[in-house]
Parts: sequence; C-alpha cells; structure tokens
Amino acid sequence: MSDRVAITGIGVVSPCGLKKETFWANLKKGHSFIDKIERFDASLYPSRIAGQVHELDHYTHLSGRLIKKIDVFSHMALVASEQALKDANVDLENIDKTRVGVFMGNAIGGWLFAETELRDMYMEGREGISPYMASAWFPAAPQGQITIYYGFKGYSKTIVADRASSALAIWYAAKTISQGKNDLILAGGMEAPITPYALLSANTYGSLSKNNLNFQKAYRPYDLYRDGFVLGEGSGVVALEKESQAKKRGVPIYGFIKGIGFSSDGYHYYQYSPDSGSLEFALESALSDAGWSKKDIDYICLDGEATVLGDRLETLALKNVFAKELENISLSAPKSMFGNLLGAQTALDLVATIFSMQNDTVLPTINYEMSDPYCDLDYTPNQAREKKINKALIIARGRGGINAVLAVERGK
Repeated sequence: MSDRVAITGIGVVSPCGLKKETFWANLKKGHSFIDKIERFDASLYPSRIAGQVHELDHYTHLSGRLIKKIDVFSHMALVASEQALKDANVDLENIDKTRVGVFMGNAIGGWLFAETELRDMYMEGREGISPYMASAWFPAAPQGQITIYYGFKGYSKTIVADRASSALAIWYAAKTISQGKNDLILAGGMEAPITPYALLSANTYGSLSKNNLNFQKAYRPYDLYRDGFVLGEGSGVVALEKESQAKKRGVPIYGFIKGIGFSSDGYHYYQYSPDSGSLEFALESALSDAGWSKKDIDYICLDGEATVLGDRLETLALKNVFAKELENISLSAPKSMFGNLLGAQTALDLVATIFSMQNDTVLPTINYEMSDPYCDLDYTPNQAREKKINKALIIARGRGGINAVLAVERGK
C-alpha cells in the first residue's frame, strides 16, 4: 500500500480497563485480571473463571432505553467505538457518512439477551419475548447498532471466523480503505461469552482451563502445567484511514496495518492439523504481503492457546519460519493477563501491540513457571521488558485450523 492505512483512534473495553490509558497501565504491571464467575451460578461448570468487564454502565454514553434493546456485546462495542472516534478527533457533524464504514468480528454473537428472552418465551409464551430478540443476538448486531447510532452509511462488514474474526475484520477494513471504498472505518471486535449457555458451549470445546481454585494463575501459555485458556469478554475498536488523510487532518498516527497472511489447515472441523505447515504458510504470507524480511520483525504477539497441541504447533511454526532470527525477536502473549476474547482477541492484541510500540515495551506472558521441552522459546515470562518495536506480527488461530497473521508497523 503506497498510501499506508493508519490507525488514528483507539477504543478499549476489557477486563483490565475500560479506556486505553487504564488498559495499558494495568498490562504493564503484569498482573492477572481473571476472576471467579459470580454473575450467575457457575458452580457445575468445568471451567468457571473468566476475564470479566465490570462497571460497564459507569463508562457508557448510551441511554437506558437503548441498552434495553441490545445485548451486552453491542453495548461494549458502542462504548469502544465512541472512544475510538473521539481519540481520532472525528468531526461527526462535518464528515461524509456515506464514506464511513464499520467492520467488526466476533465468534458467537450476543447470548445474554437471547438466553433471557428464550427463557421468558418458554415461561410466558410468545407475549413474554421482546420484539428486539431477533435483532439483538446475531453476530452482525454490533455493526448494525454502530452504523445506526452514528448514521454511518459506508461499505461495512461483519466477519465470523472463530478466534480469527477480528483479525480478518481489521484487515478487510484496511483493504477497503486502501482501495478507496471508504475514507474512515471503525474496525475491531467484541465478545460477551460469560453467560450460562455461552459458557456451557465453550466448555464443551475442551480447551478451557479447569484451574478454578488458583484462578489468577490458570491461564499459563507455554508453561509445562498449562491446561487450556481462560475466556474473556470485551471489545477493541480502532479508527482506520489513509495516512495522507490523517496528516491532512493533523491527527496523531499510532501505527499502520501493513499486511496479512491467512490459511486453513483443511484437516478437521474443529481440531488443528497435527503439523504446523498451514500456520507457517500464514506467517510467510504476512511477511510477503507487508514486504518485510524475517530480520525486520521486532516482536510477535502470540496466539497463546495454552493447550498442549496449540502451543507446541505455534512454537514449531515460529522455529521453522524464523530459525536463528528468533534470537532477535521478542515473543509474548499479553492475553494471559485478561483472558482470551475469542473473536475479539486480535483487536485487543492490536491495541496492546500498538501501545508496546509507543512505549518501547514488550508485555509479558504471565504464569510461566515450568519449561515445556517442546515450548522452549523466550516468551517474555512474567515481567515486561524494554525494547524498541518498529514492526510486529499478531497471530490468531481458530477452531478448524483457521490461521491469520496481521502485520503492524509503528507510527510516529
């Protein structure tokens, strides 16, 4: 892309902060933000811990009337979008809204609203169900609510690709900007899986940590005693526009979306392939798309599934692709501090990576205590480190062997 796609605004709703400053300050500390689930009775669930968003209503700009019509995943996305627009200094009164798009990703939709209304229907009959049920739960609802709230009428999309959803949404948005179809796009993801049915469904996957008693140490990617990832909820949104437009508007540029690599294992409908070839292809493709060599990479934000197979395959792919260059590349999985947000995870990984670049800091992978001989790289265990980061990759993997690798470059 000759006229680079710039990131000019950031919005965050996460377990470790409901605005960008708090999010970054808490991540630098290297503390866990995993809690017991207490908003409903989760005592019979195999995994009953999560990274949770508290006090969302204290940070909202929405009316109570609107909140009653939408699921919490749309609520979080609207809050993050408002932050991103303000951060990018967007003049909503004088912008051409036919040239503003919304590209969002999530994996499961909005289940709190759906579960509540379905319960009411079976208890009270058809009169007991809200007329907003049909529009509140489905995965494209947040995209629709954002466009309605602001009156945006540009080309927009919702991407559902398991844990790679927001990675693909962000890249699709960047491609749309570069092709001149939109002047500004809000891109990112949202997820709210901490509900009775959604949590039950996630537990059946078999990859969630069951370390419920020692919950702050439960999410431990690459550690010998890992037993799965911990769910998280939240939303991350960035404002994207061409570099030339951002400079014309006189707004700061956080960074640039430079490329993507993606692939599918083609092996099983929810399991990974037992070899790392497809992930290696995605890594190589991201480098090629960005026009970078392997020695250009300063940092890789890892997928960090914290399963035996997932972590070993990711480690093997990195070794095969980068070989000796890994000695100069920092690695970490900051999501170990706040949980895996499924379809929204890459959006939060992108925000964390951007702030790592801005602050010359590599965030840690926490709870790394015992080395697995098959996961023997330096994952920046437990404490942040100082390092200048100019170019970075962000890895996202989903069920069925979806692989996406986003290439990001430092801004001013």
